[in-house]
Amino acid sequence: MNILLDTHVLIWALENNPTLSTNARSNITRARNMVFVSSVSIWEIGIKKNLGKLEAPDNLQEEIKSHRFTPLPINYNHAELAGKLPNIYFPALMIQILSSRSV
Repeated sequence: MNILLDTHVLIWALENNPTLSTNARSNITRARNMVFVSSVSIWEIGIKKNLGKLEAPDNLQEEIKSHRFTPLPINYNHAELAGKLPNIYFPALMIQILSSRSV
């Protein structure tokens, strides 16, 4: 199964937060599943960390790699298609949706 983690779930998975359900944790850690992390999540975490609204590891990319998560980059095509999505007012969500379509 392919799984795209949103930013909250990524943070909870990295910190082993009990907010993450047992089922979600099981699917994320199951070896046969491909777990993707959008570049948008790294962007969001960086902004919130810089504003003092979030604590996150300084070695975020290393943490993501150590958990076997696969990076999901953003490309020009995703950016162009964002303008064609219907009335989604959260740019980060738009880009996550579009980048997940390339998997």
